Amino acid sequence: MPIIIVIFGICLLLILIMVFKFNSFISFIIVALAIALAEGMPVDKAVLSIEKGIGSTMGYIVMILGFGAMLGKLVSESGAAQKITSGMIRVFGIKRIQLALMVTGFIVGISLFYDVGFFIMIPLVFTVAASTGLPLLYVGLPMLASLSVTHGFLPPHPAPSAIAVMFNADIGKTLVYGIILAIPVIFVSGPILVRALSKIEAKPLQEFINPKLLKEDDMPGLMVSLVSALLPMILISTSTLATFFLPVGNAFRTFAGYFGNPVIAMLISVLFAVYTLGLARGRKIKELMDSLTHSVVSITTIMLLIAGAGALKQVLVDSGVSIYIGELLKDSTLSPLFLGWLIASVLRFCVGSATVAGITTAGIILPFVEAASVSPELMVLAIGSGSLMVGHVNDGGFWLFKEYFNLSVKDTLKTWTVMETSIGLAGLAGVLVLDLFVS
Repeated sequence: MPIIIVIFGICLLLILIMVFKFNSFISFIIVALAIALAEGMPVDKAVLSIEKGIGSTMGYIVMILGFGAMLGKLVSESGAAQKITSGMIRVFGIKRIQLALMVTGFIVGISLFYDVGFFIMIPLVFTVAASTGLPLLYVGLPMLASLSVTHGFLPPHPAPSAIAVMFNADIGKTLVYGIILAIPVIFVSGPILVRALSKIEAKPLQEFINPKLLKEDDMPGLMVSLVSALLPMILISTSTLATFFLPVGNAFRTFAGYFGNPVIAMLISVLFAVYTLGLARGRKIKELMDSLTHSVVSITTIMLLIAGAGALKQVLVDSGVSIYIGELLKDSTLSPLFLGWLIASVLRFCVGSATVAGITTAGIILPFVEAASVSPELMVLAIGSGSLMVGHVNDGGFWLFKEYFNLSVKDTLKTWTVMETSIGLAGLAGVLVLDLFVS
């Protein structure tokens, strides 16, 4: 009976979001209440469970997401992202333009949410394609693959960060494993895949051909831009690698541990960027703080979405459904990694949002993860890979790509959807390979 209730609950969630176009947060709360009451929980206990789920999820993640949004705003407004792109093109040259944009998309994608990274990078892609005469998809698809991979795999992005918190996964290890996995996935879903799509021609609208870009003097230096954008990754990865290779009690390991804590790393990175990308370039502190305030306001919807998913997760735990699901799945011959990927893939296909698919899957499969001897960090990446599968007409990114590249729905399915599916499949393969060495 509990599993039937959960299935009906997930179906109700999909119907509310897809059919009735309900706000995702409201939908999660309605479904959490419905499952709790169906499982026999009194109303007061159901509400307390929802409050506990929201609090336990957001207590940690809100700081990472908030600081991440602030850093992304600074990197975006200052012109650092544009500087990184132009710098990478100079370093790699026109012959390696795909590699240049892949690296840029990866660097920019770490500090910027997907939509923001898309809007910043697309004008530069159009400019490069126009100036080199190269096909637009040849230039743009590898960059978009990088942005998509960072969005699905790497903290401090919303879904991987929230899932890591739910699974008690180490954020640093998740980041390191995610980077190791991201490199081959981006190559497969970018330069290699685009060769098979060479016959499809994108014809962007005229207003996108000559985008307005910042002048060289209006942007920070390349090294400053790189360090400012990558500082969270540098601090967290250094701490994680120190725990791998240095003994307990080592002075550097202890020192790196302080600054590698994800919250401290993000705070330091924001303060560093406030100076390097703001104050040092003549911006006033009030202007900067107003901008950072606006950046946090812009992610309110994402925070509520994660909070709602946390509420659903806690109801599943407190009502006993999690224990039931765990018992049901413990004798399964399926790999927990594959099962998490599969559920996330199905939800992604149904609901469209990678964030909703990933976090909902985490709540469903949490008891199985706790009972199984599987790396929680790899579970984050497996679910992240599944959450990117088969992005189609119910995915906002699908229409963003279609309109900017001026493709038909059919050609968008052949390009965007194929690329997202390639990322999901390559990601699963990579996770299963990593599992041979990590477990």
